Amino acid sequence: LALAALEAGVAGLRLNPGNIRNPRHVREVAVAAAERRVPIRVGVNAGSLDPSLLERFGGPVPEALVESALHEVRLLEEAGCADIKISVKHSHVPAMVAAYRLLAERTDYPLHLGVTEAGPPPSGLIKSVAGVAALLLEGIGDTIRFSLTADPVEEAQAGRRLLEILGLRERRGLDLIACPSCGRAEVDVIAVTREVERRLEAEGLSLQVAVMGCVVNGPGEARQADLGIAAGKGKGHLFVKGKVVRVVPEADMVEALVEEGRRLAAGGGA
Repeated sequence: LALAALEAGVAGLRLNPGNIRNPRHVREVAVAAAERRVPIRVGVNAGSLDPSLLERFGGPVPEALVESALHEVRLLEEAGCADIKISVKHSHVPAMVAAYRLLAERTDYPLHLGVTEAGPPPSGLIKSVAGVAALLLEGIGDTIRFSLTADPVEEAQAGRRLLEILGLRERRGLDLIACPSCGRAEVDVIAVTREVERRLEAEGLSLQVAVMGCVVNGPGEARQADLGIAAGKGKGHLFVKGKVVRVVPEADMVEALVEEGRRLAAGGGA
């Protein structure tokens, strides 16, 4: 199947060492890929390790995943294939993080990050973010995949959003900063935030917007956003690019944010 995929003109190929165990077959695929200049991802996961490795290490531990990956890489290199990236995915987040840390110490090949079989959102998202973000913040990882039990579009959206949040990709779309509701809030922060999110996403605006429920922390935090509201009793201070532009009644806060968002998107200043 790997050879057939190469014949069909694939742009990239993933090999799982646990599925193609004969070194001769691996080298045959590697030679065919190298001839076509097709990159190969050595894709190891805990569910398909060679039985000999499971017996040697006592289970799908990080050391077993890394050993499997590096053995496969050596076979590819011997066949003249060096256009390689590696993944050592695991469904257990601490094991996944440990495996990639160990792999990063032992190779300079690009690493493809992911928590495999993470499950459906929201738990699958939490698992994926916990593993992938931890490694990216350490400078480990070159490509990522969110393996969710969901529409692949959701995977791509979640992955891109994570990169935006970590500052690894330019923000595209709404970035909403909002405080949790607490005893100081004198407006319904949750309701206001939901309405702001609904309205601004419908506008398709790429802005950082803050919705703060009180005048204690609100003003300082709202000033960091493109625009924001710091609410008090029955009213809110409207900020644009760090400056208070006016005070608006509670009933008009959402509409004021939408209007200022449109103006900013059109190139208007504070």
